[in-house]
Amino acid sequence: MQVNTRAALGQLSDMDLRLLRVFKTVADCGGMAAAELALNIGTSTVSRHIKDLETRLGLTLCRRGRAGFALTPEGQQIYAEMLRLLASADAFRSRVDEIHQRMGGELHLAVFDKTASNPQAHIGEAIALFAAQAPGVALHLHVAPLDAIERGVLDGQFQVGIIPGHRNSGLLAYDELFTETMFLYASTTHPLFDAPPAQQPADWQALQSYAFAGLGYHSPNMELAQQVQLARAATGYDQESIATLILSGRFLGFLPDHYAQDFVRPGRMRALQPELFNYRCSFFGTVRASPQPARTTLAFQACLRRAHGAAG
Repeated sequence: MQVNTRAALGQLSDMDLRLLRVFKTVADCGGMAAAELALNIGTSTVSRHIKDLETRLGLTLCRRGRAGFALTPEGQQIYAEMLRLLASADAFRSRVDEIHQRMGGELHLAVFDKTASNPQAHIGEAIALFAAQAPGVALHLHVAPLDAIERGVLDGQFQVGIIPGHRNSGLLAYDELFTETMFLYASTTHPLFDAPPAQQPADWQALQSYAFAGLGYHSPNMELAQQVQLARAATGYDQESIATLILSGRFLGFLPDHYAQDFVRPGRMRALQPELFNYRCSFFGTVRASPQPARTTLAFQACLRRAHGAAG
């Protein structure tokens, strides 16, 4: 069902934008009670704002009741349009700041899962450089799956994304920043954990006999699994879920070596044949290639390059 929002969008006021931001928070939090803390207003006030927005748009945006909270099909479409609208409003404010030769507004940075423990990642240093250079900019840090980061950068939800390289889009610009090494891990209850060397898989083909847990979206993990024909017996959507599947003892899976150390040190996991079963990932800072990013985005991009010693 297509939603015609042209009439409402043609009469947007500051109040409408505030109501849309409340709606975004409610949708992101999964309900009005959960959004109460994020918005710092009472649930009854949140509910009234959502009702005002529904009246304004002439649409029912969400269902709430004993069955729980859920967006209606119309609410899902309005949510997607709202993300584009709010991104455009933020971009407009950034352009005005540029005219005044100042950096203000907001910058949304999205980072792939489990990068903080990588000693080669200097994202924190880049943030410190940026905060000193642009103290008037409110920084928002998100952790998201690879495909969600790419979509978010393209539609303006995020200004900068940091992702493992897996395929290049002509719509994005890339700066290589750092790398990480992925090893294949088994937990203590997996039959390969204590198996003698003679009983360990000798090559990738022998590995196909064991249940494998892999990421469920296009990524270096998925590309490798397809290349060496490892069929996913279980699917995870972040490194935490892959680690949990490995710890079940039923599956093998790849994890970044820096993240897996928290499980290796106490003896809960070990890397299998690390000299053989491994691959490396390069991580890139990404921004939209066109139109040219705002001055704030370019400044953060430069801080990332500086912190990582990247040429750009």
